Amino acid sequence: MDAFTRLAEIPRYSRMVSLAEISDAKNDFNLNLPRYIDSTEPEDLQDIEGHLRGGIPNRDIDALENFWQVFPAVRATLFKKADRPGYTQLRVPIGEVKAAIFGHPEFTAYNESATRLFKKWRTDSVPRLRGIAKGGKPKALIDTLSEELLATFEKARLLDAYDVYQHLMDYWAETMQDDVYMIVSDGWREAAKPRLLVESKDKREKPDFTVGKLKYKAELIPTALVIARYFAAEQTAIEKLEAEVAASEQALEEMAEEHGGEDGLLEAAKNDKDKLTKASVAARLKEVKGDAAAADERRALNDYLALAEKAAATSAKASDAQEALLLKVAAQYGKLTEDEIKTLVVDDKWLATLAAAVQGELDRVSQTLTGRIRQLAERYATPLPRITAEVAALESKVSRHLERMGFKP
Repeated sequence: MDAFTRLAEIPRYSRMVSLAEISDAKNDFNLNLPRYIDSTEPEDLQDIEGHLRGGIPNRDIDALENFWQVFPAVRATLFKKADRPGYTQLRVPIGEVKAAIFGHPEFTAYNESATRLFKKWRTDSVPRLRGIAKGGKPKALIDTLSEELLATFEKARLLDAYDVYQHLMDYWAETMQDDVYMIVSDGWREAAKPRLLVESKDKREKPDFTVGKLKYKAELIPTALVIARYFAAEQTAIEKLEAEVAASEQALEEMAEEHGGEDGLLEAAKNDKDKLTKASVAARLKEVKGDAAAADERRALNDYLALAEKAAATSAKASDAQEALLLKVAAQYGKLTEDEIKTLVVDDKWLATLAAAVQGELDRVSQTLTGRIRQLAERYATPLPRITAEVAALESKVSRHLERMGFKP
């Protein structure tokens, strides 16, 4: 839309075309876009000499000039001249390219500069977002926010401002728009209240928490945000219990794999579905209780049963703790002040999501550079003469083995 309204000529995307060009014999009034704009990706050319003699062609390194304008010293850190003109070699092992780029001061400074741009937009936007009120105009709000974001990131190097802009517009369409319309319709406090799920209407909706027999759905403020801000310690304790359960279950699987096969100590404890369960292990333990010859089997059965009981007890403890936490969360919704609601929604939900999206764009820039350098390094890492020599050495080795085995070609 901007390209059209500004009549902007953008390489490989848009340009002004005269009526004379459209109507000439070559085009004959055909408006097929590829006749006027070549939007195809440049071909990634292979270099024969690089494959034969090694070294990365300078042509491919120079093609990354947009990166070197921002990271000039990174190029010198990564590359050195090869043994002949027109070719370059890596200074660092291929596996260390990413670390060399990410750890370089120029790259760190670039990340910080892009992050500052987002922080500036964030600082300017917070009063508008926290100032949303009943009767507000969501369309005017997103128009202002998006245009300011676009203008802010037009100053960013390597980043496409429209990619950042699109993240905001996508998030607006998916989530933020509904949130804002709830707030301008009901106000912050009312919009923040979890919605009661009516069984006859909301059977397919999964509740976020239950109080007694009543099920609730938290729409404006997800329970995860309330937990992260007010009950982080309780959540950490639950995660620790869940990790213990996972470790116990892994140990049970390892025991079943080690001793549950043919002639294994736990084979006879499997049920009719060829599975080890607490019930089947307990039943087998009862069968061999007085068998002196089954001492090793009893030990294995007891170890398995003890571990299974520990896993079950820990799982129950985690479940109880999770239920208790959700009750605290439910109570917390009723205690939230309007200022706390705004902090949860504006800072913890909306802006945190957008900050992660911008960071994703920064990561994409770095991954593009890293991936291309690794691709070029791996492409020309082993020249043909070395491959030929390795093949000849392997053929000679195979021939010697065959001769020792009595075979003569």
